[in-house]
Amino acid sequence: MLIIDSHVHIFQPNIALAAVLATNSFYEGSCNEEIPAPVNLGHLPGTVKDLLPRMESDGVDRAVVFSTATAPHQVEVINRFIRDTCRENPQLIGVGTMHPDYPDFEGEVRRMKEFGLVGIKLHPDIQRFKLDDERLMPLYEIMSAENLFLIAHTGDYRFDYSTPSRMAHVAKTFPKLRCVAPHCGGWSEWTEARECLNLPNVYIDTSSTLPFNAYEAARKAIALFDPTHIFFGTDYPMWEPGEELERFFSLNLGDELNEMILGKNFENFLSE
Repeated sequence: MLIIDSHVHIFQPNIALAAVLATNSFYEGSCNEEIPAPVNLGHLPGTVKDLLPRMESDGVDRAVVFSTATAPHQVEVINRFIRDTCRENPQLIGVGTMHPDYPDFEGEVRRMKEFGLVGIKLHPDIQRFKLDDERLMPLYEIMSAENLFLIAHTGDYRFDYSTPSRMAHVAKTFPKLRCVAPHCGGWSEWTEARECLNLPNVYIDTSSTLPFNAYEAARKAIALFDPTHIFFGTDYPMWEPGEELERFFSLNLGDELNEMILGKNFENFLSE
């Protein structure tokens, strides 16, 4: 069975430890009505050197990799890093980054296309901007025209930056833009995600939902959304691929749906 991990963070070796610690610090201790108790997060290295043997041992065939620019000057550095990493490791699928204050959306999107990157990852809560900020609208228009998909962290009860309703606004404004709302549509805001993100150009992934014991939220999302619009994702290095596969299989979705979510759906998504 083809397995594609559609949600993997990797970092340059010289900053990986600091990046992993900062990310875990950002989320540790989180709980609300949809996450009843805090969860201990994974602390994996977040490097390609660590990721690749885990993929091999856990049976993951391909992985979609990205990183997040927390300042405009990091955009080009990260995109070159993702390009080079994917060229060296063809089992990896590269997704670029962008920052709302970067001065040349069109030029960098053109470079991303030349690099072979297939989408752009944003993290509004960490980058501190609203997902449907007017500054980003020209970027989304260019991405739509160039067939680069958007994957943006969606949902965080502590902030107003990445709410599912903001992702819905982007998807409705740009109906040809393929939008991936990770974490079953909205981390810690799964109810809102189900209410507003069942749209033709919105896709979801399973990452960082089951580890927060949101099994019922995952089942409801999988039952609601178009079954061809659901991807498997681990959110490595927050979670270990093998453990996430075990959690996924515990949903008992059946062979056909498992095969779709674990790999076929994203394989078809890439060919669109």
